[in-house]
Amino acid sequence: MAADSFHYALSSNAAWAGYKCHQNPTFFAKQTKGQTPSILWIGCSDSRVPETTLLGLQPGDVFVHRNIANVVSPTDISVSAVIEYAVIQLKVSHIVLCGHTCCGGAAAALSNGRIGGVLDTWLTPLKTARKQHEEELQGIKDDSARAVRLAELNVEKGVEVLKSMFVVEEAMKERGLDVHGVLYDIGVGKIRDLGAGCHGGRGEEKGEIVKGKHGMLVFGNGGAAMAIR
Repeated sequence: MAADSFHYALSSNAAWAGYKCHQNPTFFAKQTKGQTPSILWIGCSDSRVPETTLLGLQPGDVFVHRNIANVVSPTDISVSAVIEYAVIQLKVSHIVLCGHTCCGGAAAALSNGRIGGVLDTWLTPLKTARKQHEEELQGIKDDSARAVRLAELNVEKGVEVLKSMFVVEEAMKERGLDVHGVLYDIGVGKIRDLGAGCHGGRGEEKGEIVKGKHGMLVFGNGGAAMAIR
């Protein structure tokens, strides 16, 4: 079954490449010239949250870092390297930290048992958030809703870490880099702005448009929204 899935993926890739060439003969040639993404997306490795697909954008539009439970830690050299490259070299205009519903990491952090291996250590930020907000979380009786709330708290705390990073703080002051904290609802396919981010000063009045083939992701004071134009 796994082999069949892999071969299907290869076949699907060939069909997609052929379609893109037919749709725009210069598409891949332009891709080889370099990348100029406007967005750095930091999200979860969950297979149900493919950033470019759910944003309606194209290859080259989004620079990406994904890990288990979209954790942003100042001691994680991997995420720090991605952020530094995106902010300093690519000069992205937006950093989007995205959590999601049905998050296995949030559910695991809410349990009292051990997962085993490195995952127990990796989920420490979520477990810390759980302890810091124990009363609020215990007041939520529905297990799914409680996990969603922890996922939100994880994003909020991750945004605070992002804003405290020197390269991000400097870019916010000098050229108006924006930081957004959002949550993707797997059940409906929509992104919700948590209001945890901050505007660095650019694009606040008119909004900035990031163009995709089938739509546009519009960033403004009210958050991000898709528009067909």
